[in-house]
Amino acid sequence: MAVVHIGSKHQVTLPKEIVRRSHLNPGDPLEVVYEDDQIILRPQVHIPREQAYFWTKEWQEAEREAEMDIAKGRTRGPFRSVEALKKSLRRP
Repeated sequence: MAVVHIGSKHQVTLPKEIVRRSHLNPGDPLEVVYEDDQIILRPQVHIPREQAYFWTKEWQEAEREAEMDIAKGRTRGPFRSVEALKKSLRRP
């Protein structure tokens, strides 16, 4: 347990060991939550808007399904041509 003090501008300095173990860097955002008489700091990860689709529940489920297919050898290819790919898609 570490004890920290609130500075004159309401700032708190986190102990180096906690910062190191949490993989935090200067400027990283932290969510501050007050719950059950406790102040909780949670690191936040910001995802660029154009990549947000990747982290949806549906996309992640499809990613897991694809990984299982690959692990079980349920794949086709590589193909030498587009025609070979098309032919592969036509057969069951």
